[in-house]
Amino acid sequence: MFLSCIRRKAGTVGVNRYLVHGLTCFTSPLLHRSFSGDMSLKVEKRDADNDKPITRVLFCGPHFPASQNYTREYLEKYPYIQVDDVPLKEVPDHIGNYHLCVVKNMRLDSNVISRANQMKLIMQFGVGLEGVDIDAATKHGIKVARIPGDATGNAASCAEMAIYLMLGLLRKQNEMQISVKQKKLGEPVGETLLGKTVFIMGFGNIGIDLAKRLKPFGVKIIATKRSWASNLQVPVLKACPIQNGVVDDLVDKKGSHGDIYEFAHQADIVVCCLSLNKETVGIVNKSFISSMKKGALLVNIARGSLLDYEAVVHHLESGHLGGLGIDVAWTEPFDPDDPILKFKNIIITPHVAGVTEHSYRSMAKIVGDVALQLHAGTPLTGIELVS
Repeated sequence: MFLSCIRRKAGTVGVNRYLVHGLTCFTSPLLHRSFSGDMSLKVEKRDADNDKPITRVLFCGPHFPASQNYTREYLEKYPYIQVDDVPLKEVPDHIGNYHLCVVKNMRLDSNVISRANQMKLIMQFGVGLEGVDIDAATKHGIKVARIPGDATGNAASCAEMAIYLMLGLLRKQNEMQISVKQKKLGEPVGETLLGKTVFIMGFGNIGIDLAKRLKPFGVKIIATKRSWASNLQVPVLKACPIQNGVVDDLVDKKGSHGDIYEFAHQADIVVCCLSLNKETVGIVNKSFISSMKKGALLVNIARGSLLDYEAVVHHLESGHLGGLGIDVAWTEPFDPDDPILKFKNIIITPHVAGVTEHSYRSMAKIVGDVALQLHAGTPLTGIELVS
């Protein structure tokens, strides 16, 4: 009742309605908001203890809501850190009010970055920074960073999703649902991972975690990356033999990016774990898929633009591609009316490979700690600076 009185009174004196809306209780230690519509954001909040301005954290857009929600929860005891999420289309108008920006799936070009006149750090709630103009940020004196996937469980979560998609395709998940509805038993006939050759394209943190988890299934693993160290030093599951601290059989055959067509021809399943950049956009094209075995499966848990849409549709229609499992799409959110959904041998999930309680709580802690470090002016930890 008291809060409603505040709101009524605020309306008569012109107080920012978003400020009042954010007061979930009169004694709330943290003022946080999820904005829509017109905003002024001209309130200068200050730390009552040291009279320092509030450090403001901006999450771009409404998607992946657990990122901002978990970060708010982590920071709720720190009233001098403000966490907001702003609609994507309104980010350019309000980015100038913030010190730390978490981009998520927002594209921060040079025009948007030029408006960020208080910004100290742009970072991703995860790994991919392809949407950030890093050169423009550097020009404006803004640091850019990612959160290493191996430190938060993000890589492990993505690796598990890749296996989920593989198993779903091999056991014909969509056809099983049809059998349930039609009261059929013993149909369809699926396949096992046992004995398959899996090509991991891009052997970074996710690829390594995927290989560790695939080995117990009895598969052959072939993998490519830009360059290989003389010995692969990674932590492994107990099932993987180790000599002198080095994994000897995690990967059965190693190659460079120049070998991707040869490796695609050898694989029963291809898994895309590449970073997206100008060299990898559309790398899984008509020529690549044509080089795959007839009936082989394609899985993508990295970025949608690694796959050429027309090439994928063409090879699904021809039957050359045995199945498609993707957690990322060419346009996101994915169009539920997209004609690719007519195929029964595809599984699409809504970009949730890394969205697990474990990884998101871990990343929220890192974002929260970085915000506290920015506020205190201490060195930034837990992130990988790229500029």
